[in-house]
Amino acid sequence: MKKYLEVAKVYLKVKLMWRADLIFGFISIVMKIIFASLLWGVIFRDKETVAGFTQNSMMAYYLLSAFFTQIDISEKISGDITLGIRNGTFTKYMAVPMDTDKYFLAMEAGSILPHIVLDVAAIFLIGLVFGIKIDITSDVAIILCALLIAFLGLLFMAQLSYFLGILTFRFEEISTFLMIKQNIMALITGSIIPLALLPEMVVKCMQILPFYYTAYLPSMLLIGRNGEEAVGGMFVMLGWNLGIWLLSRNVYSRYRVKYDGAGI
Repeated sequence: MKKYLEVAKVYLKVKLMWRADLIFGFISIVMKIIFASLLWGVIFRDKETVAGFTQNSMMAYYLLSAFFTQIDISEKISGDITLGIRNGTFTKYMAVPMDTDKYFLAMEAGSILPHIVLDVAAIFLIGLVFGIKIDITSDVAIILCALLIAFLGLLFMAQLSYFLGILTFRFEEISTFLMIKQNIMALITGSIIPLALLPEMVVKCMQILPFYYTAYLPSMLLIGRNGEEAVGGMFVMLGWNLGIWLLSRNVYSRYRVKYDGAGI
């Protein structure tokens, strides 16, 4: 455990050195909220509520959703693994006395901490500037469930990025897989529109997929909605995390022995 903690510390220091990434993340959240404010300002011009949302609760949802979406920086894992395998440098991860999947999870944990701190500050600042009142539910159990589901969502996304990265052992190019993932996430995470606005049958289908629980459900739980999904959401994400872990271990064990460490 200690060695993985040291990995996390190293990447935390690296992230603090490259502060421009944090600044761009802050700007990204601001731009998302400006866009959402303009869009929903027009929609709510002649309406008090839309799908049970007031204008303030809608903007509060977008703030929270943008936060959960922004702190997921796991895509870098896929890029690092793919580059390492293609260049023949992935052997350095195989040579160290660590499990490669745990190494990259520790890397993600260290890298994500500065983003969490800055993005929390960004939410409060944007809320003040735009006059958005974030009414968080007072139910402590729901809050804890939302945070746990969000954590499991981040863990799943990191494991998924690791899995897609090691597919480079088998496929020379994984950009198609990454594109499919991004397109699915853009819709199902609710970062474009709240899923509550979609037909009920469509939402039911989305609840089967893990992306539903990475940003949308935690945001809805924190603003006091969808409380009946809290416990079920935790079990769904536990199942998906276990499934992707077993799949990744199987793929890695199968193809690592065929890797000769030569670049292309």
